[in-house]
Amino acid sequence: MLRTLLLLGLLLLGCNAADSQPSVAPSDPDATPETRALFHNLYRLAPRAILYGHQDDLAYGVSWWAEPGRSDVKAVTGSYPAVYGWDVGDLEHGAERNLDGVRFDDMRRWIIEGFQRGGVITISWHMDNPVSGGNAWDTTRAVDAILPGGPQHALFRSWLDRFADFVRTLRGVPPGRTDTVAIPIIFRPYHEWTGSWFWWGRGHCTPDEFIQLWRFTVDYLRREKGLHNLLLAYSSDRFHSPEDYLERYPGDDYVDLLGFDDYHSHKSEETLPFLIRELHDVVRMARARGKLAALTETGYEAIPDSTWWTGKLLRALDHDDTTRQIIYVLTWRNAYNRPGHYFAPYPGHPSAEDFRRFKAHPLIYFEDELPDLYRLENGR
Repeated sequence: MLRTLLLLGLLLLGCNAADSQPSVAPSDPDATPETRALFHNLYRLAPRAILYGHQDDLAYGVSWWAEPGRSDVKAVTGSYPAVYGWDVGDLEHGAERNLDGVRFDDMRRWIIEGFQRGGVITISWHMDNPVSGGNAWDTTRAVDAILPGGPQHALFRSWLDRFADFVRTLRGVPPGRTDTVAIPIIFRPYHEWTGSWFWWGRGHCTPDEFIQLWRFTVDYLRREKGLHNLLLAYSSDRFHSPEDYLERYPGDDYVDLLGFDDYHSHKSEETLPFLIRELHDVVRMARARGKLAALTETGYEAIPDSTWWTGKLLRALDHDDTTRQIIYVLTWRNAYNRPGHYFAPYPGHPSAEDFRRFKAHPLIYFEDELPDLYRLENGR
């Protein structure tokens, strides 16, 4: 009898331990095979790889615009970045170009090119203010007006329709395959919400309103528009604690990646511990939920520190086993028409040599080092 009770107790403990493990799968139960493969392969790559990404990498750079095959990152290192960041601001109006002047037809082509080489695609959306008609930085109160029942809800739905129409055109052939598939997208809406510079930011809506906005967006795109190739990135700006970060968390069924943006904490020895603490926090919160973790935006404008890549950024990323579980880091764009507004080196830049050392580190992956991210080891 005693032996039976002991065995039963051990079985119950085993069940409880199993139940306490987070589910490691995309939040969308109907995710496409390639989207599911991307999620699992990125999850498995950590902590032995951190993918490097660059915003608008193929579209333009310092002193050039829309030249086929050109990339400042590739010109310096010999490889394209592993992650391509794009923004669809102004798509909501049916515009020909995004807020930075990139033609959406070109963006589509570059997204397909990056995917077909094996790269990862992430899309943000600096959506205009749906109440005032101003840009994303117009902080006229708007979130309550676009929720169901609000006066601008129909307009907001039409904006999501345009986004869905664009995403449906993003189809390509995965590396080593011949069939065309929907390209998996890491979609990062309503980013930097811990700040108050965007109309969806902390100072302009309640936590409940933000959560409702997030959930409606995801439900509409999945259920009404049939998009199942999106991995959802919940991305703050700088944050001070796990409680601060999770204030507006919409729930595990609506998030695949926990990320944050930080353009400040990597600039000096005094602030670097703040970045390391953020990395620790976001990785631990992500792993506890079976999610990916990323430094979704960062960079040092004009890169005035010639050893910043290895002397500051890599030191934070490679600090310990926890920080190494960040799956990607994305630096912002190299603007064509704004002198000094660039976040990756170009040929001849003082930090170019250090950038090559950054790439050579075994932890850092560019596109030329990527495994096949769009097929699972046991098949599709």
